[in-house]
Order: sequence, then structure tokens, then C-alpha cells
Amino acid sequence: MRTKPKKSLGQNFLFDKNVQNKILRACALRSSDTVLEIGAGYGALTGLISQEAQRVAALEIDSDLCAYLREHFAAFSNISVIHQDILKFDLRKHFSDTASSDITVIGNIPYYITSPIIEHLFEFRDMVKVMYLTVQKEFAERIIAVPGSKTYGSFSCFVQYHAVPKILFLIKKNSFKPAPKVDSCFIRIALRPRPAVEAKNEASLFTIIRKAFNQRRKTLRNSLSGVVPEKKLSEFFISRALDADIRPEDMALEDFAALANMYEQALKGEK
Repeated sequence: MRTKPKKSLGQNFLFDKNVQNKILRACALRSSDTVLEIGAGYGALTGLISQEAQRVAALEIDSDLCAYLREHFAAFSNISVIHQDILKFDLRKHFSDTASSDITVIGNIPYYITSPIIEHLFEFRDMVKVMYLTVQKEFAERIIAVPGSKTYGSFSCFVQYHAVPKILFLIKKNSFKPAPKVDSCFIRIALRPRPAVEAKNEASLFTIIRKAFNQRRKTLRNSLSGVVPEKKLSEFFISRALDADIRPEDMALEDFAALANMYEQALKGEK
């Protein structure tokens, strides 16, 4: 049984066997690994993964594909097919018997919900050790971006705070059916044992980062007007030896953390 790709689900199936094998090699799975596969599709990667890992939870939102996968992998004792939306999937509940920081996530994920999926998986960062994802090339470039680049932004900071992202290789659009309009990248997002920088309040840190990049053409001082007191901003620029007219894209994650911590101290009346 073969169903037509559903545009509403952002389905683009990877059919290139050379790329499938390249993905498997890049993941370097061990026989003891537990794998969560997002978007199993027709199971091309699922079968390959099952030969390397101890356990595979193949997540698929398409009910027709789930029926196909269950029939196709009926004889595979280490594959469980799960009909669910990844954004509603509770890893803690499903993998309650799995050791912490022991899950490898692999997936060819829909472009239109890439950010929400990564954000959702970060909620289980005590359970997930690494993610291997096929994403839009532009998105991949954005999450690995460094300060001073045009692609550096709030999501770059968010991902790099929690993990170490790396582009492993490019995947041409004609490797998929139907072919998307843009090329993809296969990326590794290795979860950090602790955040990249120390933040007294993560919520404040990311509020400041989002506000800063919300109007990235403005200087940091203007972007954060009404959020961080002018006096505190001036003190911050002096303490970090930064230009008072610096723009958000030139601020390192460490700088944002220092600003957020200074802001928290001001709120608490600390000196």
C-alpha cells in the first residue's frame, strides 16, 4: 500500500538510498541505543536504524502510513510504530523505562514546524542526548550562525544555549519525492550536559534576546527600550567594553547572559 504524499503534513519522502545510508553512518548508532524516529514515512530509514539500534520508536502522524508500517514491520520485535503528532508526544511517559540522557532522535521533519519540534524536544533535554535532523538548508545555517553574521538571531542563541549544533552534510532537493523547492541539510544537535552560559533566570534571558532581535535593524539600546532601564544598559556596555550603539546580531550569547543577569540583580535590588 502506497499513499500519495500529503501536502498538509509537509510530506517529502527521502528516497535516495545513498543518502539514507549516509545518514545511518553519520548517526553512528550503537547496539544499545534507543531511537525515536520522527516521521517514519514508508520506513526506509526505520528498517536501517533497527539493524543498528536496540529499540526504535517510529513516530508517524499519518494514519495510512502507520497502518502500512505496522504491517511492514510486523516481524520486527525492536520496532514500535506510534501514531501521534511529535508536538503532542510525551517522551517521559513513553520512555519511562529508559535511562536519562539516553535517547537518540532521528528525523526528516516538516519544514513548517521545525522550530516548534526542536523546542518541544528541548523540554526533554534530560532524556535526549542527541538529535539528527534533516532540515531546510536556510534553517540549518541559522541555528549554527555566529555573532556578526546575517543569519544569527534569537533561535541561534536558543539552540546554542542548550546544545552544540553542526551541519553534517547537504542533501539536494531531488533526493526527495516530491522534491521540495530548496535543498536540505542533515544536522546534529548534541545536547549540552549544562547550558552554554550561566543565566540566573532563563525566562529573562530569552525575553531579552527575543526583544533584542524583534527589531534587529535597531541598536540594542533602542530594541530594549522600555525593557531594560537605560541606566542598566549603560552600565552593561561599560562593564563588557561594548559599543553603546551595538546591534543585537553582534552580541554573543555570553553578552546576552551578562545583560540578563545584571537585569535580574537590578530587579532584586542587588548591588
